[in-house]
Amino acid sequence: MSTLTEPALAAVPAAGAAGIVELTYRDAINAALRDSMTDDARVLLMGEDVGADGGVFKTNSGLIEDFGPARIRNTPICENAFVGVALGMSLVGLRPVVEIMFADFLPTAGDAIVNQLPKYRFMSGGQCSVPVTIRVIGGGTGQFGTQHSATYESWFGHLPGLRVATAATPGSAYSLLRAAIAHDNPVIVYEHKALYGRKGPVTRGEVAEIGKAQVLRTGSDVTILASMLMVERSLAAAETLAAEGIAAEVIDLRWVRPIDLPTIRASVARTGRLVVAEEQVHAGGWGATVISELTMGGVAWRSAPRRVSLPDDYPVPYSPPLETLIVPSAAGITAAARSAVGR
Repeated sequence: MSTLTEPALAAVPAAGAAGIVELTYRDAINAALRDSMTDDARVLLMGEDVGADGGVFKTNSGLIEDFGPARIRNTPICENAFVGVALGMSLVGLRPVVEIMFADFLPTAGDAIVNQLPKYRFMSGGQCSVPVTIRVIGGGTGQFGTQHSATYESWFGHLPGLRVATAATPGSAYSLLRAAIAHDNPVIVYEHKALYGRKGPVTRGEVAEIGKAQVLRTGSDVTILASMLMVERSLAAAETLAAEGIAAEVIDLRWVRPIDLPTIRASVARTGRLVVAEEQVHAGGWGATVISELTMGGVAWRSAPRRVSLPDDYPVPYSPPLETLIVPSAAGITAAARSAVGR
């Protein structure tokens, strides 16, 4: 299994810097952690190899030198234990950020994430806040193999009391993480390993609105709704479609829970057509929830909605050509949009 070792932080201004800066997705995450920890002494980071190693994808480089081992804590390989410790920390006033090295490892912390974090405030009658942020690295591409390539955001989007965010750009990687850390309820923030080297504008100090999607491109013929890597591929598809005279509106979902149905509904009400691009298996994916809610809400479909997703029958393979084949592509999204408009 390979890891990314290129240096981070070369482009990250000092904590507290304001304004729009150009950062990689990786460095945007680092900047969000740095700014949150500078603004609030209660924020700390914990996880496997997050200290001197800077994390497996180097998102945490330089943090231990600036904030020390009391606030940048390496943990044993025992996810359920250290997520449980984070719960305890939050109950005594701290705001821990936990890094889970790969989304495939989330089930090992299943009890803490499913039965403890999202239920504790409810079971305490609102007396206890649980400000725990879980950063999760997921997604195919890169040939990391079947145990290191999942995302699973739809799994955890089913849990009342838990917020689930998906970062598609450097700007959203920064602002979503800032929002999660500032929130008084537990939040899982998904990062996609294929995006760490992508560069884009980041507004330092921006805190995203919980549960708000983002329209990245306007269009009148078809709505394309996507998350994480699929946003980049949907934008590429929209460019191809534009050359063919099809105006696609592209929406970055950003939050799987809560889903921004008003923004999506307003777009589909204009276009009458929807293509969902998600790196989830087809059965039970968040796209099915969106289509169900829109249909029950009386959306007047001009054509049946389409979903471009992972196949149901097998996990993401190690083989490069097989991985490329099953992870949704820009070409697949383009074809679905053409079909939706009757081309």
